Amino acid sequence: MYAIIEMPGNQYRVAEGDTIKTEKLDGNTGDTVDIDKVLLISADDNVTTGKPYVEGASVKLSIVKTAKDKKVDVFKMKTRKGFRRLRGHRQNYTLLKVDSIITGSSS
Repeated sequence: MYAIIEMPGNQYRVAEGDTIKTEKLDGNTGDTVDIDKVLLISADDNVTTGKPYVEGASVKLSIVKTAKDKKVDVFKMKTRKGFRRLRGHRQNYTLLKVDSIITGSSS
């Protein structure tokens, strides 16, 4: 069984026990997050799609950790002009574990 959920600006395909990396969310390690923006649920051969969301469906997630990702170097250069810039960026992220998928009354 899996579901497709919508979180801040992104869609994720999740199943029970999966871990996903998302943009930083408010909360501490061990807190639970309920997502009710479920676009699709697939259980065995039954596929339920929402218009736009499946009614009564939700996904329960728990926060595993919040940290910074690996450094991304941004290098700019203009040929024959002597212009060179090197900047680095580390994005904050939250690692979430899928605890359960609740299908709701429509499936």
